Amino acid sequence: MATLYIIATPIGNLEDLSFRALRILKEVDLILCEDTRVTKKLLSHYKISKPTISYHQHSKLTKIERILEQLKKDKNLALVSDAGTPCISDPGAKLIDYLVKEQPDLKIIPIPGPSALISALSISGFSADKFIFLGFPPAKKKRKKFFQEVSNMEKTVIFYESIHRIKKTLEELKNALENERRIVVCRELTKKFETVYRGDIEEIIEQINLLPKEEFKGEFVVIVEK
Repeated sequence: MATLYIIATPIGNLEDLSFRALRILKEVDLILCEDTRVTKKLLSHYKISKPTISYHQHSKLTKIERILEQLKKDKNLALVSDAGTPCISDPGAKLIDYLVKEQPDLKIIPIPGPSALISALSISGFSADKFIFLGFPPAKKKRKKFFQEVSNMEKTVIFYESIHRIKKTLEELKNALENERRIVVCRELTKKFETVYRGDIEEIIEQINLLPKEEFKGEFVVIVEK
């Protein structure tokens, strides 16, 4: 019976790929990638030569059906995202849902590993007994509602933000927070310019505004204390 492996890949530092993930990537027949160009850099680093096809949020039903056909032919497949654990703020969940409905006996195995939200939470110092992950804030509409909900949460809140909106997001978050809740902002986790900002949101905003242009890159993880 065919198997679909859900493989977590490094969020920056290529040394974070597990031995098990490395073995599975070498053994599968086909690798499903968010972006084949990104994944091929990882495969090349580890001298893995395997066919790849793209699967992302814009993939059409014909692509999903093609993936199902490969599994019906007893081909073992791996699903990876550009970085981190697939299906977390990522369209992989839709693929799994479709495949399970079409082939209920399909074997799906997680190969755990890097995750930006868990990595950030682990060093935050905030309570992780109960937390909520909100993905990315809305790009345009309903942003005020989003940050108000964050402010009203009585548990640790984690969300992602892009380089293009982080400054605007922190300003809106500052306006929404009604009490002096601490925050942690993680930038470029596991990479060259990895930085963790802690404490008062106004001080963090000031520090991020002072970043040199060449260091202002990547994605951010924002954690708000409960």
